[in-house]
Amino acid sequence: MKLPTPLRPFTERDRVFDALVPPAQRVRRQTRHGTILHVEDVTVSFDGFKALDALTLYIYEGELRCIIGPNGAGKTTMMDVITAKTRPDAGQVFFGDGIDLLRLSEPEVAQVGVGRKFQKPTVFEQQSVWDNLVLALHSDKRVWASVWFRLAPAQREQIEQVLETIGLVAERSRLAGELSHGQKQWLEIGMLLLQQPALLLVDEPVAGMSGHEMEQTAELLTALAGERSVVVVEHDMEFVRSIARRVTVLHQGAVLAEGSMAEVQQDPRVIEVYLGA
Repeated sequence: MKLPTPLRPFTERDRVFDALVPPAQRVRRQTRHGTILHVEDVTVSFDGFKALDALTLYIYEGELRCIIGPNGAGKTTMMDVITAKTRPDAGQVFFGDGIDLLRLSEPEVAQVGVGRKFQKPTVFEQQSVWDNLVLALHSDKRVWASVWFRLAPAQREQIEQVLETIGLVAERSRLAGELSHGQKQWLEIGMLLLQQPALLLVDEPVAGMSGHEMEQTAELLTALAGERSVVVVEHDMEFVRSIARRVTVLHQGAVLAEGSMAEVQQDPRVIEVYLGA
């Protein structure tokens, strides 16, 4: 699979023009020691219940990380905190080498290079696949800006590359509402890719998919890792086994175990609270 490329190469002499550099490149330059996301001692309480309990988690640059755990383990709350949907009671969340995500709003988190894909696809069903991708690329949604907007050749090439990456080249003219569930998931991933995130959070991507769609999704997510960091929250253990490089197990709002899939499968604590259920 081919991955979308930046609109232009970046060099150190462009430092003054940081705002024009795609987030994935800008954050990569700032990252030290290979860690792109620092979640440290994060606690979130809802009416006395600790959804996250001093959660500490590090995501490395270019890795594919799977997050698993029983219902109520804190997986969704963790992503809500990272993307500024939920404010924690305590703790720190840093992106790159010093971007404090807890000081940013949801749109600002997306702008600095964190993309999130929710479990239910959110595409514009009455628009074509191509137009969905154009809308994702064009950030100014005001009426007159949209009326006068025209794709530059480089932008058109970006969309073509994303269509190839997500396997929807033949579906470009179809209405998004006519796509299968799996194809809608891929389209939404493509829309996020056009924003060039350095970190992509994906929530239960294969829920409701056919076996063939699951295989294609595994291939897509595996291909995306390396160019960016990908965090996948998933319950389907067969799918996790097919893509897992490193797995983090959450339980009661904290990290219970971490390592390869083989390592966490053999951990007695994981077997007791999750895999053995």
